[in-house]
Amino acid sequence: MRSEPISTVMTTDLVSIDLDQPLSEAYHALQGAPFEHIPVLDVDRPVGMLSSTDILRLVYDVEGASDKMLTSMLDHQFTIEDAMSSDLVTLTSDATVHDAAEILAEGKTHSILVLNGGTLSGIVTTTDLVRYLRDL
Repeated sequence: MRSEPISTVMTTDLVSIDLDQPLSEAYHALQGAPFEHIPVLDVDRPVGMLSSTDILRLVYDVEGASDKMLTSMLDHQFTIEDAMSSDLVTLTSDATVHDAAEILAEGKTHSILVLNGGTLSGIVTTTDLVRYLRDL
């Protein structure tokens, strides 16, 4: 495992969102999705990470709001930049599974963006790593 390339565990079929898209689009992309994080891109450069929790934190005191009302609120009061985390954890495409495991084991993050020349090429999550370990 120490020398396995990170490409062994990373997800490359990514869903991402552009920094200037409406926040509601990110919210709807995350609803019912098999993933919990969406990389935020400024053109092709990763600038943030967004989760449903990040979005809901903005509107936590809105009880009983319809989906239409929530969508309207998200788009008129907030931007993706308001909700996203800009403290990205990244590795380069020449990293190993062990490198990713070291970072995820610290428990401070649940996802790592994998960059190739500054461009997003994949993501590794704790779930990806657990699946990899299960299949060893």
